Amino acid sequence: MAEPGGRGPVLIAIARASIEQGGAEPMPSAWGHDWLGALGASFVTLRLDEDLRGCIGSIDARRALGEDVARNARAAAYRDPRFPPVSAHERPRLAIEVSVLSPREPFVAASEAEALARLRPGIDGIALEYGHASATFLPQVWESLPGPDEFLEQLRRKAGLPARFWHADLRLSRYTVEKFA
Repeated sequence: MAEPGGRGPVLIAIARASIEQGGAEPMPSAWGHDWLGALGASFVTLRLDEDLRGCIGSIDARRALGEDVARNARAAAYRDPRFPPVSAHERPRLAIEVSVLSPREPFVAASEAEALARLRPGIDGIALEYGHASATFLPQVWESLPGPDEFLEQLRRKAGLPARFWHADLRLSRYTVEKFA
């Protein structure tokens, strides 16, 4: 396994190369690091002039980390439904952030008050699931939604649920990230 400081530049380079291919399939296995072949989950966030330009990711590890980063970078650039595809003139100006997720762990809370009390601002990424509704916020979202109340309200809204919704069947899970920019 590579030292943590060495992973960031490699992951950013993979993301940028995938985006530069203009939407073509990423070229796996040419990266030369064994750790890229281990299962991993990632999110790739793109910014253009400080504004969000795309963010797509995998919450659970289902493929090799290198492939996951390449595919998520391409999806963030060309298939994020909130934005038009990144144009060729935007590509060189994109700021790229890669977040490597830890495995999720159940975040059991009997009530909203208990969940709010146990959230760790700035540390926790949270995934929410209820029926067919689901959403996640990376820990970086705490920078714009610093209060646990607002964080959880906006997460429920993102899932298409009412802001103050709580039900016994609501499932939360928690994860952390290693972030590279």
